[in-house]
Amino acid sequence: MTSLIRRFRTLALVMIAPLALAACGVNAIPTKEEKAKAQWAEVQNQYQRRADLIPNLVATVKGYAAQESTVLIGVSQARASAMQVRSDAGITTDPAAFQRYAAAQNSLSLALAPMRVLQEQYPDLKSNENFMALQAQLEGTENRIAISRRDYNEAVRDYNTTLRTFPQIIWAKTMYSSSQPMQLFQATATAQSAPTVDFSPTTPSAAPPAGAAPGSPPPK
Repeated sequence: MTSLIRRFRTLALVMIAPLALAACGVNAIPTKEEKAKAQWAEVQNQYQRRADLIPNLVATVKGYAAQESTVLIGVSQARASAMQVRSDAGITTDPAAFQRYAAAQNSLSLALAPMRVLQEQYPDLKSNENFMALQAQLEGTENRIAISRRDYNEAVRDYNTTLRTFPQIIWAKTMYSSSQPMQLFQATATAQSAPTVDFSPTTPSAAPPAGAAPGSPPPK
């Protein structure tokens, strides 16, 4: 009988221990860390979607506004720089790498700003269905980027808070000592205000010839 009771107690302990650990939040850290990583993957997806749209957008604009070479080259160079920056999930716990990634993406956003109002300077672009479709896709992607960044920040704040609060801090210092706080996206000063866009010609040769229709392609 004594042996049977001892076995029953051992079995009860084995069954109760996982429940007790769960109640103490032992699974909270890995669960919230994986959620934050999943949100980071969504940020990556949306930035990649934007990068994929840019070559076609630049090619379309070039056919109508080739004289805006500074804008087109700036966008292409900013895209190339953004594509070269490390973007795997490991950078979320590396402040320097994360800031390089965020800075590259912000630079691309600024380079794209003039593209959003080109149709005002070149009305012919408004009649180009491909350009308008690409513009709509780009605007939609920018909105999804903003949403994905917001969701990522919320998931990271929750995860980082878990690492610092009781009782999860016990597991953070023991079982999950390799789990580190993740970086947050910060709004830059340039992102707080509308960019200044100037399409005025820089040289006399950039101006259309007399009598040319507004928005017509430059003479060859």
